[in-house]
Amino acid sequence: MSDAPIDPQDYLYGVKVVQIEDLRVARGMTRRPISSCRHKTLVYDEKERRVWCSDCESEVEAFDAFVGIVGVFSAGMSQIKRRGSELAEAEKFQIRSRAAKVMDDAWRSTKTAPLCPHCNTAILPEDVVGGVAKTSKAIVAAARKRQAQNKPT
Repeated sequence: MSDAPIDPQDYLYGVKVVQIEDLRVARGMTRRPISSCRHKTLVYDEKERRVWCSDCESEVEAFDAFVGIVGVFSAGMSQIKRRGSELAEAEKFQIRSRAAKVMDDAWRSTKTAPLCPHCNTAILPEDVVGGVAKTSKAIVAAARKRQAQNKPT
C-alpha cells in the first residue's frame, strides 16, 4: 500500500449541491432575467423606500435607478459642454470691430459695393483677400490735419 495520507471527501456526508445562480453571479452575470423595459419612468416611494417602474410595474434595484439617473445627467452635461465649445468657437470667429461689421454688411449687398472714402472707387472683397497694405495711424492723422489746414474755406 501507499504511504499517501487519506484526504476526506465531501461526498461522504451527502452530495454537495452547487447552485447555478451562484456560478452566474461569480462570473459577473445577474440572477435576474433581462427585461425589455428600459425603466425610463421610475417612481420613488419614500414611505416604502422602494423604486419601481410605472411602465412595467416591476421593482427596480436602487443601483439600477442610480445608474439611470447618472446616465441622464451625464448626457445633459456632455450636451452642455459640447454647446459651450460650439459657442466658444463661434465667438472666436465673430467680428468685433464696428468698422469690419459695416464693411461686411456693405459687401453682403448683391447690387452695390462700398466706396473708398478718399478716392470714391469701389472696394470689392477680392481686393482685400490677399491682405491689405498698412501704415501708421499717426502719419495718416498728421497728413489729414495738414490737408484740412491747407484747404481754403
